[in-house]
Amino acid sequence: MNEFDHKLAQLKDDLITQGNRVVDMALRAVEAYFDLSHEKARQVATFDRVVDRVDVEIERASIPLLAMGVTDEHKIRSVLTIVKVNNELERIADCAVTITEAVADMDASSDRPPLTFRMMANSVIGMLRDANKALAENDTVLANRVLDFDDTVDKFRSEIGLDAEQKVASGEFGVRFAFRLRTVTKALERIADHCTNICEQVIYLETGQIVRHLPSGWSEPVMPDS
Repeated sequence: MNEFDHKLAQLKDDLITQGNRVVDMALRAVEAYFDLSHEKARQVATFDRVVDRVDVEIERASIPLLAMGVTDEHKIRSVLTIVKVNNELERIADCAVTITEAVADMDASSDRPPLTFRMMANSVIGMLRDANKALAENDTVLANRVLDFDDTVDKFRSEIGLDAEQKVASGEFGVRFAFRLRTVTKALERIADHCTNICEQVIYLETGQIVRHLPSGWSEPVMPDS
């Protein structure tokens, strides 16, 4: 293994470790919201500091690889993918922090989120795990499955929003709780969006093809000049 390949492999390992860290972070954030756990919320804040530090380390380590004069297209795409996915992971971590911020002024007397919210949260965590697995294993089939699930998450968000509006109108939900629920739901939707971005990069890395999100759904992968 030459120097470039060795450094690229190490960087990929670091990225997958960061991905696993972010999965754990997102899961703890959701659990903190479900359980009204301020301790888990604090754990997420601790994770976030580590994610921010590693984010910078990975980006700095990527730049010298591009300066090593490698001309192989797949290897160049590999470095670019690491840079882009690294950024997506950092943003997912930010979304996890947003979720835990809603826990700060909640207590045992607070309203409880609807069952649909738990279903949405479980779906998003599953997307995140699968996106990281697709990246680790260069699995374009799994990446496409994650893309296909994005519409389901969007439907959950719309349903939760409508339900919250109706329950505020009937007095079942307080306005403040409904506002927090909207913020957390939006953060989950953004995590799902970042997962699809990661999977688009996996497909591009392995095939050189680009996937586009159209109003009618995800397009079939196509070459950039088609």
